Amino acid sequence: MSKQNGFHVVTPLLESAGMSKRLGTTVFLKMESSQPTGSFKIRGIGHMCQNVASSNKSRGVICSSGGNAGMATAYAARKLNLPATIVLPSATPQLVAQKLKDQGATVKVVGKVWDDANVEALRLAESEGLTVIHPFNHPLVWKGHSSIVHELKASLPSKPGAIVLSVGGGGLFCGVMEGLDEVGWGNVPVLCMETVGADCLNVALKARDLVMLPDITSEATCLGAKMACQQAFEYSKRPNVISEVVTDLQALEAVELFLDEERVLVELACGASLAAVYSGLIQRLQEEGRLPKLLDPLVMIVCGGGSVNLPQLRHLQAVIRK
Repeated sequence: MSKQNGFHVVTPLLESAGMSKRLGTTVFLKMESSQPTGSFKIRGIGHMCQNVASSNKSRGVICSSGGNAGMATAYAARKLNLPATIVLPSATPQLVAQKLKDQGATVKVVGKVWDDANVEALRLAESEGLTVIHPFNHPLVWKGHSSIVHELKASLPSKPGAIVLSVGGGGLFCGVMEGLDEVGWGNVPVLCMETVGADCLNVALKARDLVMLPDITSEATCLGAKMACQQAFEYSKRPNVISEVVTDLQALEAVELFLDEERVLVELACGASLAAVYSGLIQRLQEEGRLPKLLDPLVMIVCGGGSVNLPQLRHLQAVIRK
């Protein structure tokens, strides 16, 4: 791993023997779990925070986040000597709030879900003159995330057969699509994975319009935006984009299998994309002709997650398997 412009690192691209055996094709893992803050978020949010700092006009930054975006904002702000306020929904694990405080951020807990916290963040930004760092809906955030694809281009022997990623509000997806266009890989299939109850993109595609979910009922709270961003919805209309949904249980089983096989613990939100392989979904899409039979290589973006530890995993096991 080597340091790059900004605060993110060039993450390892590892071949997964277990996944490759299951699929009968080479599977590479883009290990965003190795980022300093535990997830890919530091790419886009670090890029945006640097942009804010270079303007010298900000009195500080504020971010509404159920975890990883907040961690990335707090980390980048500390490095840039910017005051940071993070507004969390009450569903956020306690360990996340503590990690944010350890980074020197001011933490406020407001509302049940991310959308509630975001309303408060916008209010505080207005009243205190702070710059809003949106967790997923900003061109600077997408630009930062697009660096993932540039790294893949530099490391892979050939164009990937497909890329699998998790979708919350759509920031990672937008960044990957932007990166694919930039490197001339615009026709690579992209499989967008969500969990039931946090499936705002899948619901929007079915409705052919952006839809506000009534509530987030999935335990994958880091996928918990009630509505996808407009740019993600526009990208999702492309013929090479596939949207699929798995249950919390399938995502949990994927987290457990990944821990056993790859010795890395990731969030349930990340388990949604891993479940594409572990639940047999990719094989089904191949049988249906929606994905090519030859995927060599398949790239899994292991988005990681800083809000999981052993007690949190045990909590998820108890709640989901009850």
